Amino acid sequence: MARSTKKKTGKAAAGVRRPPKGVTLIVALRARQGREAQLEKELRALVAPSRAERGCIAYDLHVSSGQPGLFLFREIWASLKHLQKHWETDHMKRWGEKKGALMLSREASFWRQIA
Repeated sequence: MARSTKKKTGKAAAGVRRPPKGVTLIVALRARQGREAQLEKELRALVAPSRAERGCIAYDLHVSSGQPGLFLFREIWASLKHLQKHWETDHMKRWGEKKGALMLSREASFWRQIA
């Protein structure tokens, strides 16, 4: 049987190392009271177009099991330049116009994989 010679797409998979200049962004967002469902809808709408962007390795949305209205993004980008371009996309600009009415708070931190 012939072996595939296809290159990997760079998408994250178990055991796959991130690019040396890769950056991980963790963002926790808390919904305003009564806006939880609307915030979730808007956050879900960001996932597919963000995952399709060049340099996106992972773009995962989580919801807290114990704190209603608390969401978390785990984003992994091939480089800081890719992340900066992400912030300039139409879907992120639209999100920027809506987020103030939906979010109570937002905390973000940058990480880099070391193992």
